[in-house]
Amino acid sequence: MLGANWSNRIHHMDVQLLLLYLSPLFLAFVCWEMLYLRRHGAAFPTATYQWRDLVANASLALMHQGGDALAAIAIAYLYDGLWGWRLLDIELNVWSLLLLFLLQDLCYWLFHFASHHVRWLWASHVVHHSSERLNLSTAFRQSLMYPVSGMWLFWIPMILIGFPPEAVVATVLLSLGFQFFVHTQVVGKLGWLETIFNTPSHHRVHHASNAKYIDRNFAGVLIIWDRLFGTFVEEDATEPCRFGITKPIHSFNPFTLTFHEWRDMLREARGLPWREKLKVLFGKPAGPAAS
Repeated sequence: MLGANWSNRIHHMDVQLLLLYLSPLFLAFVCWEMLYLRRHGAAFPTATYQWRDLVANASLALMHQGGDALAAIAIAYLYDGLWGWRLLDIELNVWSLLLLFLLQDLCYWLFHFASHHVRWLWASHVVHHSSERLNLSTAFRQSLMYPVSGMWLFWIPMILIGFPPEAVVATVLLSLGFQFFVHTQVVGKLGWLETIFNTPSHHRVHHASNAKYIDRNFAGVLIIWDRLFGTFVEEDATEPCRFGITKPIHSFNPFTLTFHEWRDMLREARGLPWREKLKVLFGKPAGPAAS
């Protein structure tokens, strides 16, 4: 009965709207952080809110949601079709939901790692890293091009195993909701939680452009994957994080922020032989890939 109840609940809810349902909570925390930084901003000079940056982040969030909404129908049909080829019929219960969470978190780590090492994916992901500030509103700084670059590909294995598509999508969105809270500088280290979970400290490292921090800490919810795969780096108090990308894009125009890397990548690939063209499109981004 537990499995049937969970399946019915997930099937009948519009999982695509989960982050929209959570948006009042996100906005409340943004307001709290903004007020906090008015008093304590001197201690966090790259965290304070600037209106041009905030408006760019909000505009990118709206564009991202619009792009996802347009792509959601096609992706839903694809996932439903692939589920027809599933290996197992997985009943949703406490244990299968725990397994779903772990597999989704691993798949997210793989997506995030690939997004820093494959230029086609980086062309979308660079938008999230392009600000030289880091505060909770940075979590809204997303690209509408994720459906084009292929983020949805990374959840297909779970559907083929036998997890219902609605449950997979809901888990992905809840993971992204959790990640909103790690985009802050006002929270220090969190003791033993740092060993298991992605935290603001770990994610500050991920957004930093310092040489020792680049392409590290790809965690979604759990930091254990970075520890297992050798991509974990601790935040070092003697080397403060410098935020932004190694090739700064000095613009607050959401269209420039969305398409500048696509433009550069396609321009470089134009006219090259196919083998060289593929290297440009799917090789590692030129120079350090990151954030």
